[in-house]
Amino acid sequence: MALSKEEREQFLAERRVGALSVAGEPGRGPVSVPIWYHYTPGGTLWILTEAESRKVRLIREAGRFTMLSSRMKPTIRYVSAEGPLIRIEPGTEEDLRTMTYHYLGGEAAEQYMEFARTQLGQEVVVEMRPERWLSADLG
Repeated sequence: MALSKEEREQFLAERRVGALSVAGEPGRGPVSVPIWYHYTPGGTLWILTEAESRKVRLIREAGRFTMLSSRMKPTIRYVSAEGPLIRIEPGTEEDLRTMTYHYLGGEAAEQYMEFARTQLGQEVVVEMRPERWLSADLG
């Protein structure tokens, strides 16, 4: 059964690792990778990722991407949102903090932020406005 607009937006806003998909190079399938994301119901969805990554290059070329969020319990449920790229710009310390604390807390968050600052290199915010949705609760 498909979810209502409110149900799908709330589900997408919950904390889970998403699966980002973007069209691949000619002759190859789409690129699909697990990734942290942030979504506010009624708003935009954004990721924070390495500036020189293949996925960023492909998102620039395609001008859009898809994010899938799913769970297995208590029922199988998923939401997929696809839409146009709104912006790609350098990530800030506040972007890193927002994303990290969305997924981690306390000491783990501080450790990850230090790792990101020292090991990941320049990151960018990639933002999309969801315009096409697929959703279901199969329970």
